[in-house]
Amino acid sequence: MEHSSARRVADDAPVIALRDLAATESRRLGAAGMRTFLAIADEWQLTVATRRVLLGGIGESTYHKWKLGDVGTPSRDQLERLSLLLGIYKALRLLFSDDATGVRWLKALNTDPDFAGRSPLDRLLRGSIEDLYAVRRYLDGWRGSWP
Repeated sequence: MEHSSARRVADDAPVIALRDLAATESRRLGAAGMRTFLAIADEWQLTVATRRVLLGGIGESTYHKWKLGDVGTPSRDQLERLSLLLGIYKALRLLFSDDATGVRWLKALNTDPDFAGRSPLDRLLRGSIEDLYAVRRYLDGWRGSWP
């Protein structure tokens, strides 16, 4: 009976190690993603309030901690948002010959049904992760790479 108990502990050890590894990887990805997002947000000339919405409605103190590099362990939603925003940035860079044109497109009113006369940035600022996916799919479709 002790043997089975010891075995359960041994079986749990890899699971704990994987959880620790996942948390370490999340912290690493979160810090790198946040640094990149901050550079993009500067280029896009986004306000702090706008940045916070794009990151999932995080609090002001959380945003400022993140800005200082204290990202901690971001949630899956936050990592997903960072990934989508980086993908949107990359798509704009691929579609437009210069960064300023991409930023203008992001902020310009758009009559496409996906935007209903509002700007793509307005769509992003609805706050739902689905809206980030919609803009990403739109750009990737425009590039011809989204199935």
